Amino acid sequence: MHRSRVIVAVAVAVAVVVLGAGTVWFLRRGEDPEDTAERYLAAWTRGDLAAMKALVDKPPGDFEQRLTRMREEMAVTAQRYRVASMGDADDGEAKGAYAAELTLAGNRSFAYDGTMTLVERDGEWRVRWSPQLLHPELEEGHRLRTARDWPDRAPVLAADGSVLSDSPSGSARQLAGPLGTASAEAARELGPPYREGDAVGADGLHRQYERRLAGTPALAVQIVDAENREVKTLHRFGGADGEPLRTTIDPKVQAAAGEALADAEKPASMVALRASTGEILAVANKPGGYNRALMGQYPPGSTFKVVTAAALVAEGVGVNTRVPCPATTTIGGRSFRNYENEDFGRIPFREAFAHSCNTTFARLAVDRLGQKRLAEVAGQFGFNVPIIAGLPAVRAAFPGNEDDAAFASASFGQGKVLTSPLNMASVAAAAASGTWHSPRLVDTSLASQALDAKGRKPVPPKKLEPAVRRALQALMPAVVSEGTAADVGFPSGTAGKTGTAEFGSGEEPPTHAWFIGYRGDIAFAVIVEDGGTGAEAAAPIAAKFLKRL
Repeated sequence: MHRSRVIVAVAVAVAVVVLGAGTVWFLRRGEDPEDTAERYLAAWTRGDLAAMKALVDKPPGDFEQRLTRMREEMAVTAQRYRVASMGDADDGEAKGAYAAELTLAGNRSFAYDGTMTLVERDGEWRVRWSPQLLHPELEEGHRLRTARDWPDRAPVLAADGSVLSDSPSGSARQLAGPLGTASAEAARELGPPYREGDAVGADGLHRQYERRLAGTPALAVQIVDAENREVKTLHRFGGADGEPLRTTIDPKVQAAAGEALADAEKPASMVALRASTGEILAVANKPGGYNRALMGQYPPGSTFKVVTAAALVAEGVGVNTRVPCPATTTIGGRSFRNYENEDFGRIPFREAFAHSCNTTFARLAVDRLGQKRLAEVAGQFGFNVPIIAGLPAVRAAFPGNEDDAAFASASFGQGKVLTSPLNMASVAAAAASGTWHSPRLVDTSLASQALDAKGRKPVPPKKLEPAVRRALQALMPAVVSEGTAADVGFPSGTAGKTGTAEFGSGEEPPTHAWFIGYRGDIAFAVIVEDGGTGAEAAAPIAAKFLKRL
């Protein structure tokens, strides 16, 4: 019993000693100049200006502004400050040194040794303020900054090496984009070494690939006075030239697209692709300003029948399978009709496609496909898939439908189905090559580097079933040879699909005119807004384009 009380007493005594030692240690930390220096430099490292200011003896009123300006004008992206040495306290004062390691724009390292004096105030150690606290060679009224010398900006190039910004095509120049002056907000978003007033890409590829094209400026770390006059240069860093950005735009194809749209009286757009790769060869918009070719969203109308036909073929419908094409059909209580109430009776599927029978596709989609299957096949043609092209581009949308009537409408490109000329050109390209390729303006390895891509890569190619490819390459030529586009006068070897897409409301709503197709390894899509029928408004533009190649 006595022995137990001794053990407890010893334990309590040890605890008191430890607690007492902890108390003494705490008090000593508060009185230790090196500890204050460490806390000050740690706060500086993490950018905690309020904590720094609290440890400074008589800081200037603009203390935080000075530190903020120093970091911004030095283009600091990372910083580390640590105590290098600390002398013994003598009569309430201690002198020390610190090491500064800064990373400047362009991942360039700048290091220097600084000095600091600590003073005791009311039993606590504080860092004495002076301009030399920031850098040993600073005087009052002076500050640190980096002066920049930007290299010449690299160009955006067409596929043949010509400068896209100098193209005679306004649509091509729009792809390259203009330069502008960085606002304060834009400079903050870009980060060092950018500052308000710098020349930057304002839109287009110049904006998407700003850092690649701009290069890295040469930097000089300087001390300057209040009038921004150089007092001393502390260090110089070399710069790096920007890298040109070569696009897939083919000037010859671009010129043909622009000429084809020249006589369009309503807003129109055209996109041409290399079918075997997805490379964008031409983008044309009339009028300019809004890039409807990449960003416009429209119902595709009967051009979507390429997708529905692919799904039906995959489910066993043959090119020569006889199918009904009545003037009207009722699905889910809603009546669907063909253009001008045409009634072709029972005809081969090839003819139903060539004559664009709405009633055939609506009925077969509901009876033989179902929404899930058609959505799956639409995905193989790029619907509901993000487009990472080098420039922002809308994704084609094939959303869910609430009932059979809505699904029947979607099966021939109406209802909630939305797409762009770029999307539909890629559908035609898939029919031509047998593989859907995500369309792109730049090399695949560069597409993910675009600003708006945020690191996302283009989706991998999607190969069509061989039977589907063979069927589409039998169906689409029939549109030109004997179907809705037979009277347009296309050059031989052309395959395609017309589209007349209703929008708006009313008994006879207005329609956008579409034509998509391919000839050889070039696939394309044309839309004329509020243009009427595809055969009358869009197909002649496509024919004119092909004849100019």
